[in-house]
Amino acid sequence: MLESFGNGVNRHSAGSGSNERAELVSHNPQVSIGLNAVIVAVTDEIPRVLTVKAPPAAREKSRPSSEEAPDRTLPFGTLDPAHDRTLALCLRRWVKKQSGLELGYVEQLYTYGDRFRDERERSSGARIISVAYLALVRERAVAGSGEASWWDCYQSLPWEDWRSGKPEIIEKSIESALDSWIESSRGKKTFAQRRERVDITFGLRGAPWDPDRVLERFELLYEARHVYEFFQDKASPPRRTASPPLVGYPMALDHRRILATALGRIRGKLKYRPVVFELLPPTFTLLQLQRVVEALVGVRLHKQNFRRLLEKGGLVEGTGLLDPATGGRPAELFRFRREVLRERPAPGVGIPGRQRRSGI
Repeated sequence: MLESFGNGVNRHSAGSGSNERAELVSHNPQVSIGLNAVIVAVTDEIPRVLTVKAPPAAREKSRPSSEEAPDRTLPFGTLDPAHDRTLALCLRRWVKKQSGLELGYVEQLYTYGDRFRDERERSSGARIISVAYLALVRERAVAGSGEASWWDCYQSLPWEDWRSGKPEIIEKSIESALDSWIESSRGKKTFAQRRERVDITFGLRGAPWDPDRVLERFELLYEARHVYEFFQDKASPPRRTASPPLVGYPMALDHRRILATALGRIRGKLKYRPVVFELLPPTFTLLQLQRVVEALVGVRLHKQNFRRLLEKGGLVEGTGLLDPATGGRPAELFRFRREVLRERPAPGVGIPGRQRRSGI
């Protein structure tokens, strides 16, 4: 979404058609193509995303009446159609410029193109089409022109981390906000539909918690007016003093929604692709591997079941070396067994049953 105020924007004039279409074209004849990068690392068991400082135009758009606007965004850039051979190469160029990072693993995440995702479109601004990419890296120092820094994903999505049990924010804030939303239903059918949706999405009233429903949970909180972005999009003052308060730290524009999409993609992909090894050093202990998976999925896993899955899948192999830094009895170092990519089509780590804790 930031692409609307980048330089070198790719713009195309729309063609003519019916009177209705011509009226739309005369109102907004431009399209802006840009890219966003969700760059994720796991450090000290914390899933972290790379952010850059939002330009003034983004902060202005993101500030509902008299409120301080979020000042961090995902790395962004615009396509130079004359020089960028591919979107991915364009993305790498912008990320290196803003953060100094050279990206390895990159995949396209989603394309965001709804009308009026940028309010300036309503006043003859360009239609904003943003192509988001996901990259997995090991965290390292950043520099560049974007004042880049690493940000804890669970600061923005605190309801997603169940490693210490059910997050307090669900019981203290989210459940009551969603109950109010349900009670505001018009008619028994809508009431029942909302009740079911809330229970399934947030694992309430006996429904199981599904880690993959990250985006669904954010969209539900948005619809229930329980996140900052709802008021940002409506350009109305958020209920900062209301009870319950809004949840999670927002990012500028719709970048928290993009982050939620990315985290859900990662969680789902762990089951059938060995992407987790992009986040680990060449050699690692099995406990280090498990902790990285748990950090991403947001739940504690059963140790023996996790290791049985690794053994059955043939994903790792021992090096015969020991890690003296583990304390106590040294643990063996393992490495990713690349031959598994030839042996089967879906070599993910799998997600075994989680470790049972009180309140889960």
